[in-house]
Amino acid sequence: MLEVQNISGGYGSTPILSDISFRAEKGKMVGILGPNGCGKSTLLKVISGIMSPTFGTISIEGMNINKYSARELAKKMTILPQLHATAFSSTVHDAVSIGRYPHQSGFFSSWGAEDERAVKKAMQLTDVEKYEHHYLEYLSGGEQQRVFIAQALAQASSLLLLDEPTNHLDIAHQKQILDMIRKEVTENQLTVVSVFHDINLAALYCDEILLMEKGKVKAYGAPHEVILEEQIKNVYETRISIQAHPEQPKPQMTILPDLQEEMEEKVITSNHFEIKGEYVELKSDFPLKVLSSAVHNAGMGWYANFINRTVKPDYEIHNVKEEYFEYLVKEGFSPTNTVGMMTAVDTKKAVIKNYKVPFGEVFVVVTAGVGNAVDVSQSYKRNNYFHVGTINTWIIINGKLSDEAFVQAMMTATEAKSKALQHEEVYDAISNTIATGTPTDSLLIAATQNGMLMQYGGPITEVGQVIGKGVFEATVEAIQNYRKGDK
Repeated sequence: MLEVQNISGGYGSTPILSDISFRAEKGKMVGILGPNGCGKSTLLKVISGIMSPTFGTISIEGMNINKYSARELAKKMTILPQLHATAFSSTVHDAVSIGRYPHQSGFFSSWGAEDERAVKKAMQLTDVEKYEHHYLEYLSGGEQQRVFIAQALAQASSLLLLDEPTNHLDIAHQKQILDMIRKEVTENQLTVVSVFHDINLAALYCDEILLMEKGKVKAYGAPHEVILEEQIKNVYETRISIQAHPEQPKPQMTILPDLQEEMEEKVITSNHFEIKGEYVELKSDFPLKVLSSAVHNAGMGWYANFINRTVKPDYEIHNVKEEYFEYLVKEGFSPTNTVGMMTAVDTKKAVIKNYKVPFGEVFVVVTAGVGNAVDVSQSYKRNNYFHVGTINTWIIINGKLSDEAFVQAMMTATEAKSKALQHEEVYDAISNTIATGTPTDSLLIAATQNGMLMQYGGPITEVGQVIGKGVFEATVEAIQNYRKGDK
C-alpha cells in the first residue's frame, strides 16, 4: 500500500531525515516511535507530501505520490496533523464534513446522502455526535481532537496518517479511538501510519513499529522485535523494564525512576508475624515484592499484608473472591494491599521458622492438612473434581530477587514440599502411592528487594539452599502437627 524508499531531507538545508525506508501493507497499522526531535513528525509530513524530500520516493499503491492530483491523492491518503488551527468558527458537523471535500465533483457540487452517512458514521465512531451542532471553540482540547479524527475518518481514504492521535485524550477515549481505528484496520483493510509518544499504546495496537533515532531508522519490525529493554533504554536514554501485557501478546514498558529516598533498611523480623484465632498474619511497614498462587491478589505484585485464613471444611468456594474481599474489609485489611490464602487447618498448627544466612534472614511459614493428599502423577485416574486439602507455604526473604529467581524459588519450594511428604510417608489414598501435594496447595514468595541482587533461586544457589531446607523442615513439622490433631 505505502512504500517509503531511502527518504532523506528536512527543513531547507538542515538535514532531519537520513535514508529512511519501510513498507506499510494494506490492512496493517504501523507506529512511529522515537524521542523528541528525532524526526517523527517530519517523516509524516514528507510521506503526506506537505514537505518534499531531498532524496528518495514515496509511493501509494505502486505510484509515486507526485503523480497524483491533489484531489486524487486526498482520496488515497488522509493526514491528521498534531496541531489544528481553527481560523474560523464552525460547528462539529461542518468541521467533520470538510473530510468529504475530495469526494465532491465540480465547483457547485451537491451534498449527497453518501456524504451525510459518512459524516454521521465518523461522528458516531468518535463519540462526538452529541456535539454535532456545537461550535469547535467551545469544546475541550480532547473533544476537538476527536472531531478532527472524525473529519479524517469521513474522508474515507485507504491510508490514514496520524500524528499523536490520542493527544489530549483521557484513557477512556484513547482506548475508544484506538479500538475503533484498529477495527477499521482489521475489518476494512485500512492502512494506518501513526506517530506515538506512548510506547505502550503503539506496542498494543500496531502490527509493526518503526523506531527512530536522530533522523534514522534504529529498528523496524513487530513490537516484540523492536521494543527491547536495552534498545529502548539506549534510544530514550532512560531506565525502563519490559513485561508482557496481561491479555495480549504484546510488550509493555514501565519507567524505572531514579528516586533517592532516605529511609531505614527494610527488614522483616519475627515481630511482624502473629498467629491469631482465624488466621496467620504478616503485617509489614513497607510493601514486599510477591509472587503467589494465593486466593486473593495472586500473581506478581507489591503488598504489605499477608494472611493465611482458616475456614471450615464445608466453606462455599463458588463465591470466594467476593467473600474474601468482604472478609478483609471486615478485619480491617486493605484489599489492594493484602495477599490472602485459605486453609482448613487450625491456625494453632501453623509452623513459623526463621533462618539467618549471609545475605539476610529468611522466614518460612507452613500450614499443612494432608487428609486428601494427591500423587500428581496419578491424579488423572481420579473422577472427583474437588476435595479440600491444603499445604500453604510462605517464604519471606530479606533480600533482592530477580523475576527469574522468584520463579525458580517457587520450583525449589515445591520440590522441598514433595520431599517432606515423602519423608513423612504421606500417601494418596486413591492410588496408594506417595503423595506430592494436596488438591489446593498455595505458595508465596516475598522479598524485601534490598541488598545484593540474587539472579537465581534454584536448589544449589544460596537462597535456594535455605528455601529447600526451610520448606522441608517446616512442612515436616506442620504435617506432624496435623497428625497429632487427628489422634
